[in-house]
Amino acid sequence: MNHPLPIPPRAEKRPRVETWHGHEKRDDYHWLKADNWQEVMHDPAVLPQDIRHFLEGENAYHESVMADTKALQDKLFAELKGRIKEDDSSVPAPDGPFDYYSRYVTGGQHPRYCRKPRGQDGPEQLLLDGNALAKDREYFRFGGVDMSPDQSLIAWSFDGNGSEFYELHLRDAATGTEHADILQNTAGGATWTADGKSFFYTLQDDNHRPLKTFRHVLGTPQSADMLVYEEKDTGKFTGIGKTKSEKWITIDIHDHDTSEIWLIDAAKPDENPRLVAARVEGIEYDIEHRADQFIIRTNEGGAEDYKLVTAPVANPSKENWVDLIPHRPGIFIVSYIVLKDWLIRMERENALPRIVVRHMASGEEHAIAFDEEAYSLGFGEMREYDTGTLRFTYSSMTTPAQVFDYDLSARTRVLRKMQEVPSGHDPSQYVTRRIMAPAHDGETIPVTLLYRKDARLDGSEPLWLYGYGSYGISMPAGFNTNILSLVNRGFIYAIAHIRGGQEKGRRWYKTGKMEHKENTFRDFISCARHLIAQGLTREGAIVAQGGSAGGMLMGAIANMAPELFRGIVAEVPFVDVLTTMLDDTLPLTPPEWPEWGNPIASKEAYERIAAYSPYDRVEARDYPHILAVAGLTDPRVTYWEPAKWVAKLRELKTDGNLLLLKTNMGAGHGGASGRFDRLKEVAFVYAFGLKVTGLAQN
Repeated sequence: MNHPLPIPPRAEKRPRVETWHGHEKRDDYHWLKADNWQEVMHDPAVLPQDIRHFLEGENAYHESVMADTKALQDKLFAELKGRIKEDDSSVPAPDGPFDYYSRYVTGGQHPRYCRKPRGQDGPEQLLLDGNALAKDREYFRFGGVDMSPDQSLIAWSFDGNGSEFYELHLRDAATGTEHADILQNTAGGATWTADGKSFFYTLQDDNHRPLKTFRHVLGTPQSADMLVYEEKDTGKFTGIGKTKSEKWITIDIHDHDTSEIWLIDAAKPDENPRLVAARVEGIEYDIEHRADQFIIRTNEGGAEDYKLVTAPVANPSKENWVDLIPHRPGIFIVSYIVLKDWLIRMERENALPRIVVRHMASGEEHAIAFDEEAYSLGFGEMREYDTGTLRFTYSSMTTPAQVFDYDLSARTRVLRKMQEVPSGHDPSQYVTRRIMAPAHDGETIPVTLLYRKDARLDGSEPLWLYGYGSYGISMPAGFNTNILSLVNRGFIYAIAHIRGGQEKGRRWYKTGKMEHKENTFRDFISCARHLIAQGLTREGAIVAQGGSAGGMLMGAIANMAPELFRGIVAEVPFVDVLTTMLDDTLPLTPPEWPEWGNPIASKEAYERIAAYSPYDRVEARDYPHILAVAGLTDPRVTYWEPAKWVAKLRELKTDGNLLLLKTNMGAGHGGASGRFDRLKEVAFVYAFGLKVTGLAQN
């Protein structure tokens, strides 16, 4: 930090001026958005040279600035890799005559998908080898891996450059022979018909929108595929799936607060889809099947935290919905599984999840109990409908992930797997806590903490504060081996469960979106201030981290309360909110309007977004050290958002702190595809945080 820094690159200013609702909007760096961005998603080599020159210049600059942390990055990577069981495998999931599982080989970057005879140790049959398929590719990530009903064929897909356009293939499971069927630009998954002679899939259009559902008959070209459903509203997503019973294929049309489902009998794929209930703005539902009924989770009728209803298969329209699990305010039904004899639901109350089991014939219910102060729960892989066993996962900030099989009748659980940490992990040396931080308006915000048992807790330690707060996505208080590299070096690690997520129910989400979006940012700042007030850290000693919409949070808090933070890590950050929401040709713009508002149609929405959009609020002032991470082929948060943000910050900021832009020229939203390559990216981020807090020597 005491050595003179190299001269950072400066982006040329090419002003673009527009007028919206009487407001002049000037954008000096709009040119960083490639006019041919759709082509770039498919082929990054066609990126215009002036844009490539800028991004590569920023990459060269960050490499130069971070060169003194190379040994630290290598050390961090070795630690992160040392906590991974290199030949790890999943717990086999039974399905008819086979057990299915994935596993890694030592040194391998990608998973292998395998099966073996049910209940036996072998012989193993290798279905797909990710390492072989990824050979000679800079980027490779599996999409769907979907077995045909008779388990003889595999419909599998991959993304070859991070743009999330998936190429779908068909393989003979017994011989490994690839069929001639190859489908381009799919959304990733295949949903099989009952006879296994065809499958349904969703196609991504040139603007990366999944609006069309097709049926592919085996052995025919993609050009002959039948259009089954086309969504005309570009503000909606379309997905294809199947009920757990495998009787019904579902076409799900939705945005962030409205949904509509069409059904096709899996045994009668030639029939036209039939509607369950027509879309009504603000009403959501999803569907499962059991015997002569559908079981539906919905917020219809003012059920803010959702309820479960039944509907007859013969006529599942809304007038026939009957409450099964009535709405209970404050108890949020997160998800549910329907089995032949059982209904299992995941609920969340006071920011803690629980699993509730219901025997369908008797109506008797019981909950599966857990003791820790803060923890994470999830449903595991379950392939069969007619089963009396529930698979679930459990972890906490101190407890490695565990996989349990739970006997629904006997109410007993069997531990099937405990996450191994090869380099060692002693949970007794760490403390996890849940505290509540007061918000600006009287709400209380859950904060999950992890620190070493010997931490001083006198305000002298730095603190790493993570947040997201959008789309109703809740941040789990689960085990993460990576963050031990921070905690072991003296950081207190905290997750701020701010509004915009659903930790405290649907209301928590609704009061962190649209006209209430500022609550998300103010909650995060309130958490930081409370942690300082509690003596856990001090002002200017916090590193904040967030990605995607959490990156927008990072940009907002950098503008609103920069004095609180020593460093900010914004990964694939959604920081040019106003410009993106004004461009209805971009992949996610119309579907995002229910989350942020439509500034094209509404002056009020324009002014509201303009008031917090990080790029638009950058001004001449001091900022913390900032690292922005981007992916060139990212279809969700396009590369030019962080690029423009950094260019404007570099022009206006008045401090001498670090400002780095790291663009992955061969990846998209999720970063590097290989598990070890991804750890190198984590090591870089951690090295940045350690460097700016003066802990790089540790």
